[in-house]
Amino acid sequence: MEVKLLNYTPLLICSNAIRTCWQSFDKSDNGGEKDCELIDRVGNKFKHASTLEHLNYNFYIKGISRALLQELARHRMASLSVKSTRYTLKELKKESEFKQGDFKNASRYIVLTGNEFVDNFSIQALENMRLILQEISTIDIAKYALPECYKTELTWSVNARSLQNFLTLRSSKAALWEIRNLANAIFQALPEEHKFIFEDCMGEKI
Repeated sequence: MEVKLLNYTPLLICSNAIRTCWQSFDKSDNGGEKDCELIDRVGNKFKHASTLEHLNYNFYIKGISRALLQELARHRMASLSVKSTRYTLKELKKESEFKQGDFKNASRYIVLTGNEFVDNFSIQALENMRLILQEISTIDIAKYALPECYKTELTWSVNARSLQNFLTLRSSKAALWEIRNLANAIFQALPEEHKFIFEDCMGEKI
């Protein structure tokens, strides 16, 4: 799994939005310590979280399973642009046979769990998919046989308020192990000066 932060909104935009309410622009220190304290106090402590919606983050996420993608889609206040299976599944057709036990080779295409029994069946599912592509040219039909472990990638855009909700839910031990790893990776990818907004959301670090 790889997570890359592509772009983010400067903290000054958020503090400026908060100061709009009281017209206290003259007290700003241009996104410095005073403005950060204001964001923390109003957005986090006083729970006026709508002010955090002015902060947006754009991530590129690579190497996650389709199972994780399904869970990620449940977070509706975010935008996803996902690698198309219709246009890219043909890359699998060019591969040679995937054999059980060859986890290194298979991991180029599927997410492994570390459970050898399960992972060998996932490799068999990957090989089945490869064989299907040799026989069926219509990918729209063939892709129905894709295993949940098949890797994908996407651009994910989310505001700070929704990201707080995501990190709170998905850093929990009750969350799917893969999405817990993603939550931790996203938090680590955030700019250092922004992490104070989300630290309390990471109650159960991996």
